[in-house]
Order: sequence, then structure tokens, then C-alpha cells
Amino acid sequence: LNKNMSRSEIEKELKGKGDFVQIDYLTKFIDQKPPLHEKKFAYTKLIEIYEAKKMFNDIAKIYESLAVLAISVPEKMSYFMKEAEHYILAGYFDRADSAMRKAMENSPMVKRPEIYSKIKDFYIKTANIHENEAHRNHAVKIYEKMLIMKISDSERSDIKEKLLKLYDQLGKFREFSNLEGRR
Repeated sequence: LNKNMSRSEIEKELKGKGDFVQIDYLTKFIDQKPPLHEKKFAYTKLIEIYEAKKMFNDIAKIYESLAVLAISVPEKMSYFMKEAEHYILAGYFDRADSAMRKAMENSPMVKRPEIYSKIKDFYIKTANIHENEAHRNHAVKIYEKMLIMKISDSERSDIKEKLLKLYDQLGKFREFSNLEGRR
């Protein structure tokens, strides 16, 4: 691929190639500093491939790059939010917090509570998915992270109940007794 190629030429070149070959081609294409719209297209194709492979950390990095390229504030904020969500899916909560802060810094003050709420809801949704798929350790990590977030007392109580149940199922008796003692 070269930086002067159109979308249709890029797609034609990628057709029939394996995922990792496509990733290599697209990454090299992006490194050539193509025009903005072609660069965004290449990033979008990479996201599709990474989604299929559940490579959430790589997707988050792409959304960060897209946010840097974005011109409008809502677009920039949206990309930073997606970056945060994918870092949550990857289990990198510090990076998710950083992405959330970037989304907040790039948005009006009135939107900041909404951003925080959406990220908090995404943590809950992700923890529930992990719980339902019997990925208890992942759910525990998310719930433990949520306990240090700004959440309501009722949410905190619900999370503690879920954590107690998960600690019991996982045989984490010390954590169970510590949390049981703090209720």
C-alpha cells in the first residue's frame, strides 16, 4: 500500500489477505502519513480486524489516535470515550481513567457528569457480562475498581453484595471477611 491509494484500491489490495497481513499493510500505510480521510479509513479497517480478534488494547490505542486527528469537540470526546471503554474491556483501568479524563478535558463542564456516568455504566455492564460468562476474576477486578470510584451508596452496597458472592465462589475467604467486616 502507498499513501496515494484510494479506499477502493486499499480494499482491493487487502482482499484475500490474512488478518495479520492486513494489520501489517494498514500499519505501514498509516506510517506513510497519508491524507487524513485515508488515514481514518485505515484506522477503521484496523478496528474491524482487532474487534474480531478481541484485541481491545490495540483498539483503544487506535481510538486515541483518532481523537488526536479529530477536529470537532464532540468527535474528539466520542473517540476518547471509546478509548476508555476498550481499555476497560482490556482490563487496563488506569488507562481507562486517563482516557476518561481526556474526554472530560475536551468537553464542556456540563457534559462531564454525563461522561463519568457513561463510563461507570460501562464498568457495570462489562462486569455483568464477565459474571454471566463465568469470568469471575475479571468481574471481581471491575467491582473492586468501582468501589474506589464516586458512586452512590446504593450502588456501593449492590457492588459489595456482588463482590461477596464472587469472593465466596472463588474461595477468596480473606477478601470475603475483609469486605464483610466493612459492611
